[in-house]
Amino acid sequence: MRKNIVAGNWKMNTTLQEGVALAKEVNEALKNQQPKCDVVICVPFTHLASVNQVIDPEKLGLGAENCADHVKGAYTGEVSAPMVASTGATYVILGHSERRQYYGETSETLKTKVNLALENNLTPIFCIGEVLEERENGTYSQVVKAQIEEALFNLTAEEFSKIVLAYEPVWAIGTGKTATAEQAQDMHAFIRQTIADRYGKEIADNTSILYGGSCKPSNAAELFAKPDVDGGLIGGAALEAASFMGIVTAF
Repeated sequence: MRKNIVAGNWKMNTTLQEGVALAKEVNEALKNQQPKCDVVICVPFTHLASVNQVIDPEKLGLGAENCADHVKGAYTGEVSAPMVASTGATYVILGHSERRQYYGETSETLKTKVNLALENNLTPIFCIGEVLEERENGTYSQVVKAQIEEALFNLTAEEFSKIVLAYEPVWAIGTGKTATAEQAQDMHAFIRQTIADRYGKEIADNTSILYGGSCKPSNAAELFAKPDVDGGLIGGAALEAASFMGIVTAF
């Protein structure tokens, strides 16, 4: 059975001290709970090793927000998959729309990053999704299908089974707009069918597909009730323990 997952993406927020305090707060909130989903926090590189020291890995997974497309070398400022793994992190977000938009990440780059993440036993949370223009002109399905095919369909079935997908309608990130639960379900079902066409129904049925567009405590339960929505990749609402836990408990 595929996992339900709620993953926080802190983005470029919190100092080290603030981040450690937030991680402790989330960890404490999970102590006496048996959530019906896996809970993950993806934090800035500078926080990873310190946060790893204050969380219970049985209750709370730890991830990075990106990794480099090289293992090591003269790439000033970059952080490699082996470096991420050495901090104790077990997840990495790849292909987030902000990385694609602001830093020009292509499917070729992401293909390399996915392979390096898997080689270092990191679970990629791989982001896909369309911008407003593509939603409005009706090309969104083709766009999302191409993002999956170009970066992931080189993987073996065994490798692909280690991927978590996150559908993020880019027009609904930080805008206050949210795809309706029906729109989310339609896209998640389409994504699952795309996987089934390549890898078969069993792998498609076991792939977790998260929703990543302005998910908050007020709409999480409706989104998570949909059969193909397996959780959320949470931005702003992950920066406060109470709102993040409100989403976790929506399952």
